[in-house]
Amino acid sequence: MKQELSPEHRAALVGYRLERARSTLEEANYMRNGNYYNAAINRLYYACFYAASALLIAKGIEASTHNGVKTMLSFHFVRTGLLGLEHGTTFSNLFEKRHSGDYEDFAYCDAALVDYLLPRAESFIEEVHKLIDKNK
Repeated sequence: MKQELSPEHRAALVGYRLERARSTLEEANYMRNGNYYNAAINRLYYACFYAASALLIAKGIEASTHNGVKTMLSFHFVRTGLLGLEHGTTFSNLFEKRHSGDYEDFAYCDAALVDYLLPRAESFIEEVHKLIDKNK
């Protein structure tokens, strides 16, 4: 059984995850500019993952795996309309692209895909941040 976080620890962890989301988004831009497209997709996914996990932590929702974060995000935020369907789709798309890029042979991402997903990841993180700030 996991120990319940104190309000101070919860706030600190949420802040840390949001900062990780922002810095990882910068890494994605760096990878895109260096033409490392698979790495850029990986960083975009993790930027969104950190933001999504911050949202779940802020709301007291537990998820212990990447798939769990995706499922809980969909169940508690996308299906309820708190987070737009386009944001849920962005997270799911990045989840799949990151997984195939990391674990499948001959899975390549290109500049067009990164350029398509980058602004969507930025928007996802911005919307998640708003949801967290909304109930402070």
